[in-house]
Amino acid sequence: MNAQKSETKVLKTDAEGIDSASLEEAALLLRAGGLVAFPTETVYGLGANALSPEAVARIFEAKGRPSNNPLIVHIRSIEAAKQLVREWTPLAQRLAEAFWPGPLTLVLPKSDIAPDIVTGGGSTIALRIPAHPVALQLLLKTGLPIAAPSANRSLSISPTCAEHVLKSLGGRIDLILDGGSCPGGIESTVLNLTVDPPQILRPGLISALEIEAVIGSLAQARPEEADIASRETVALVSPGMSAKHYAPDTPLILSDEKMAFELGMQGERVAFLARQTSETLSQFHTGKYSLIAMPLTPKEYAASIYATLHKLDDAGYSLLVAEPLPPTEEWDAVRDRLNRASFNDKNSG
Repeated sequence: MNAQKSETKVLKTDAEGIDSASLEEAALLLRAGGLVAFPTETVYGLGANALSPEAVARIFEAKGRPSNNPLIVHIRSIEAAKQLVREWTPLAQRLAEAFWPGPLTLVLPKSDIAPDIVTGGGSTIALRIPAHPVALQLLLKTGLPIAAPSANRSLSISPTCAEHVLKSLGGRIDLILDGGSCPGGIESTVLNLTVDPPQILRPGLISALEIEAVIGSLAQARPEEADIASRETVALVSPGMSAKHYAPDTPLILSDEKMAFELGMQGERVAFLARQTSETLSQFHTGKYSLIAMPLTPKEYAASIYATLHKLDDAGYSLLVAEPLPPTEEWDAVRDRLNRASFNDKNSG
């Protein structure tokens, strides 16, 4: 199948995952080696049979994803996870019992069952059970582990609704299951269990504090972005580790209201993303730039950030300016996404 020539079908399904006709068609496509985008509690995933190297290769082709960048594999149960790893540890069991189904991805040594293409040629595999009813029903109906990165072109903004998927991958995949908007808004937390203490490789909807409450201390540092950015052929341990990622087509910088104002005065059509505070709202002026009022809490900000960036990309702005977020642990995940979306390295591709 050629990702460039396939026609993408969109099927509505209810958010509770009980539309059997749409789900049956999606399951049949996945079992036949097709590509199906589906909603999760984080973002839309682009799914393929994780046990089929040919099907998984279509994901990389459709997304334009580097072959050394591994995929998250979604499974329906802890028992299914155990089949894909070389050793299922007591630590993994505690975390799975605490957070699955949910937005926590565990990185463990892979078993021989998992094709090398799924893991980017590496020795570890990233696994999670999604909490969204549609995703869970799809896993049950296929009876397969489903490899599913975000359903968008590589490095671009992740999709939180079916329209985002169609805009990015229309004509390159077989089917989109439209189950409405994803509630979480950003990707899962990725936790490496192959090191001691465990290490967060990508912050996400489950915080370090929540994880530490279950298993104790985590490694304090994450891998350096500069080091990650330099690895073009070495297999990465986890998805979501590129220094530039989650980026809109419109250039994005992190700065303050003064910078947005000055750029607007210079003729740029600027959108300024600022948290809803009375100070910001009263000081902001209208003109060639717009105030985009973002939520005050990390959870609500995360739920809206990608949808907001998609809208701004479509609105014809020449520049996006995002107010830097507080340097606190509760803002880690959203701050990480904005940092990567604004990463500007001419060598990053």
